Amino acid sequence: MSGSSASTPFSFRVRFGGCEIEVCGSRDEVMRTIRELPGLVAGVVEAFGAVGVEAASDVGGERGSVSSVLPIVDGVGSCSEAVLRLLGSDWGRLAPRTLPELVEGLRANAVHYPASTLSGVLAWLVRRGRVKRWRTERGYVYVVGAREGAERACERLPIERGGMLEGT
Repeated sequence: MSGSSASTPFSFRVRFGGCEIEVCGSRDEVMRTIRELPGLVAGVVEAFGAVGVEAASDVGGERGSVSSVLPIVDGVGSCSEAVLRLLGSDWGRLAPRTLPELVEGLRANAVHYPASTLSGVLAWLVRRGRVKRWRTERGYVYVVGAREGAERACERLPIERGGMLEGT
């Protein structure tokens, strides 16, 4: 075998969190691309940060779209926890979310609950005061309740001990 490594097929795959990158080509092309990867990733982040990902909703036969990036919700233990994480994310705070949008947000995270289950969980969270709901022309929309928002804000506050702020 007297062929050069430049013509031999070569691939490199790596996973970062929920993203996976695969580079294929000759070994020289792949190595050159890996060296350029920080600039390429910065360009992709900039492009998608400006454009967003379009998530379509279909409520009552009308098509509307909300341009946003679906959040990543890892390690959820229950449907209610997944819903609260979705609604508490930047995506959930960007605009009130409908049931179909929440179903799509869960599906994008490989968390599969039927709409009927999700509807029951949302009703329970509304009764508990953890989620607020109101009717619009798009149907019912949901946001994190005042109680849930206050609890999240308290989690970020430093703890005061003996006149000193802990961690300062």
